[in-house]
Order: sequence, then structure tokens, then C-alpha cells
Amino acid sequence: MNDRERVEKDMEMFEENLSKYHPKGEKEKEIVDMAVRYFEDAKFYLERGDIMTAFGCINYAHGLLDALIKLE
Repeated sequence: MNDRERVEKDMEMFEENLSKYHPKGEKEKEIVDMAVRYFEDAKFYLERGDIMTAFGCINYAHGLLDALIKLE
């Protein structure tokens, strides 16, 4: 798997995990919104060929969502 494919796979995993998470309150919704913005940034950078920045963005998005899931 090359670097681009890795980022694409991480993006798919984020979308799948996001579809399973349902925020309970306003703070959680704000954090989900932030994670989604990082996901959108990852798409933006990936489309422009900046794989490293895309990788950083999608991993930050995963971290935010994972933290919310752990808090439940």
C-alpha cells in the first residue's frame, strides 16, 4: 500500500466511525464538527498531492473522534 492509499483508507475508516457515533451534547457536536473539518482538510490536501499534510489532518480527525468515543 502506498502513502496515498494509506490516507484514503484512513479517510474511509473515519467516515465509517463517524457514521456510528452520535454526539450527546453541544460540546460533543462541536468536537465532531472540528473532526469533520480536519477530514475535509485531508481531502483538500490529498487532492493537491500533499500526502503528508493530508495524513496529519486525517489522523487528527481520528484522534478527536476516538477521544469522544472513549468518553462514552
